Amino acid sequence: MSDLSVCGTDCSACYCYGKMCNGCNECEGKVFHAEGKTCAIYDCTVHTKALQNCGECEKAPCEIWMKTRDPKFSDEEFSQNVNMRIQALRQKG
Repeated sequence: MSDLSVCGTDCSACYCYGKMCNGCNECEGKVFHAEGKTCAIYDCTVHTKALQNCGECEKAPCEIWMKTRDPKFSDEEFSQNVNMRIQALRQKG
């Protein structure tokens, strides 16, 4: 079973997972490469809305997701990635 973060990213697929990073749920949204800052998606989901993940939110994917977009994705790739992550979260719950 995969370890899904609050935004639906499969942390177990990352080569850093279990080494430099234990995933956003374990480090409370502060990943090693973000210089101590909490991920805005994690902060909104867990702290502001008190949800287990974004799959429980009726507004997901929201504006925060768009702001945290991975620049390596084209518009189409990003849309597919977001849809895949939201589906995974909703199936998990």
